[in-house]
Amino acid sequence: MIRSAGPAADAATVRAQVAILDTLQSQIKAMEQQVEAHFGQHPDAEIYLSQPGLGRILGARVLAEFGDDTTRYTDAKARRNYAGTSPITRQSGKKKIVLARYVHNDRLIDALGRQAFAALTGSPGARAYYDRQRNRGLGHHAALRQLGNRLVGILHGCLKTGTAYDETTAWQHREQYDQPAAA
Repeated sequence: MIRSAGPAADAATVRAQVAILDTLQSQIKAMEQQVEAHFGQHPDAEIYLSQPGLGRILGARVLAEFGDDTTRYTDAKARRNYAGTSPITRQSGKKKIVLARYVHNDRLIDALGRQAFAALTGSPGARAYYDRQRNRGLGHHAALRQLGNRLVGILHGCLKTGTAYDETTAWQHREQYDQPAAA
């Protein structure tokens, strides 16, 4: 049986932990201010900020993980593969298996998952895409991964053309495929 050193010792321990948390909180706020100040100076900051689900902190995180070398990704598929959002398809004869990538940048995949989740409330196109994935029978995480994969492609296109995100442009071709053919 472990005995407490007494109420005075417990109180001192709690006060010390509160002081540590206060210090951490002030350091986090200072770092957030630094990120916001420096991220805003990047030439592509406005493109990142225009993306659904990305704010200053998450946008800076995604930019940092992808890097800003314009020649690094030859196409959207290369960016998706690096991000780890594109699925791996294995086919042999009549059997076809689609799997999630297990080798990926953990920080980037986490940031893109957070972006996809936040985009559900900020983008009607993203919400409709997610709902279509769910209607196909995918689970929540698989549908978010698919949405994140789509958002990486949209980001790549915006960075290549130097244009901000546009809801209509980003999702209009999906709506065309969903429309039933006129008889």
